[in-house]
Amino acid sequence: MENFVVSARKYRPATFDTVVGQEHITTTLKNAIQNNHLAQAFLFCGPRGVGKTTCARILAKTINCLSLTSEGEACGECSSCTAFQNNASLNIYELDAASNNSVEDIRSLVEQVRYPPQLGKYKIYIIDEVHMLSNAAFNAFLRTLEEPPSYAIFILATTERYKVIPTIQSRCQIFDFNRIQVNDIAAHLAKIATAENINAEAEALRLIAQKADGGLRDALSMFDLIVTFSSNNAISYAKTIENLHILDYDYYFKITDALMAEDVANSYLIFNEILKKGFDGHLFTVGLCEHLRNLLVCKDASTITLLEVSKDVQDRYLQQSKTATMSFLISAMNIVGLCDIQYKSSKNQRLHVELSLLKMAHINKAINLARLAQEEITVKKRNAVAALNGAVTAQNNTNNTSNATLKPVFKKTINVPSHNEMVEEIKNPPQEIKEILKEIQKIGTREQNFTSNDIQNALQRLIKEREKFSQEQIILNSKTKIKENVITFLIVSNLLMLTFNASRNEWTAFLREVLQNDTILMQAELAEVIEEVKISVTDKVALFTEKYPLLAELRMRLGLELDN
Repeated sequence: MENFVVSARKYRPATFDTVVGQEHITTTLKNAIQNNHLAQAFLFCGPRGVGKTTCARILAKTINCLSLTSEGEACGECSSCTAFQNNASLNIYELDAASNNSVEDIRSLVEQVRYPPQLGKYKIYIIDEVHMLSNAAFNAFLRTLEEPPSYAIFILATTERYKVIPTIQSRCQIFDFNRIQVNDIAAHLAKIATAENINAEAEALRLIAQKADGGLRDALSMFDLIVTFSSNNAISYAKTIENLHILDYDYYFKITDALMAEDVANSYLIFNEILKKGFDGHLFTVGLCEHLRNLLVCKDASTITLLEVSKDVQDRYLQQSKTATMSFLISAMNIVGLCDIQYKSSKNQRLHVELSLLKMAHINKAINLARLAQEEITVKKRNAVAALNGAVTAQNNTNNTSNATLKPVFKKTINVPSHNEMVEEIKNPPQEIKEILKEIQKIGTREQNFTSNDIQNALQRLIKEREKFSQEQIILNSKTKIKENVITFLIVSNLLMLTFNASRNEWTAFLREVLQNDTILMQAELAEVIEEVKISVTDKVALFTEKYPLLAELRMRLGLELDN
């Protein structure tokens, strides 16, 4: 029985052209080799499983190849390439810094650097997971990296670049490896499936690629797992989602249809079915948010390419996006986003998700109610405008004035000007026009009646929310003048005036909400400062003692005497 070799090793790239998804790096390295512009130290950075160590080995083999191809690739047939492929090359050294991270390990490597290669042109040192070196090891390596011999080339690889000290980074040519795209991974898996005579569904391979999150090694591991699970040299979509424990797209399409139809009961049943299959509520929430995002992407034809799904699934997204309004999608994403943030801190997580589903199921109803309310306000304003125009016409006829004296206020009833423009337009309007203007201003505005006592009580509530002995409390405790809906504070200094101006909007909003009146205004005036009356120390102590009785007891215990 032959030993099984995992796909990640069996199909490991042997040349730059076979590296998947890192063309910007492989092209640069091939050009450097062909033009003899090789740096003496390279730093390969990027997430796991994207080809850092593989590219380091290909670079090491290609540098020492005795018969490069015209494309800048290793021939694979010369003595140097053969020795490398048989793990017998004397010019290439690999060090795993995760387990060899001490000063002694680096000093041993530095000792080897002193000796030139016996065969070939270069000695290449590959240090994997270089960020695991200790600070002492980094410092021991620094001198050699700064002035290496002409025949030595160092290739460092790391998943955590920020842990590599800056003095090391500054001496390296840095290459940033990207996460591999879903399409690239899926295409590579399809090639392997063909080579292994495995019947694989395209959607299943794409699902594996998405689950790998940009790491080809992870994708190959999952590929091997599902092939073993299937046991019939076939990879189906159903088997893939079952084995990888992935929630099927179909659930998200069904629950979105239920939410748009305001079918709360069905959405709860679908969510319950998801939980019964062993999926976590948080996983469902994150997936639903991604689903809504995909629907939003489908609203614009230019962004459909952002969907990393198969053509069949993309068509389903396009079809559902036509029935989902932009308002629904944005509101639903906001609700699901809050559910995601608050999920872990919730005591009853299932109820937390169900409440979010309930809110989303009523989004369309809320949008329709808001639209009807807006239409009602628009109709009222149009009726008021029509009445105002009629009053203006009647007044013009009565006074026999020309149109130049009193212009018609509105030429189009659709474009309603602001109230200030209306008042400015009419010079000294008669009483009936004033009444109509008041009616227009009342539309959509709260004008609950209030008294001076109501204002004082509201101010006291506001004072309690302020920090004690702050400038805000001084202002709110100062004298006020109240005239109709205008509250004027009498302030005694310019510094307090600055504080008032900074807080006026907040205070006004508070009073309007408490008193249910949107016409309240606040302003401040500098009060005349009364000449300060000098008070003796004895009088001050008497006042404070009256206010704070414990002060007298404290004075007696400490034996304090007054000094005027």
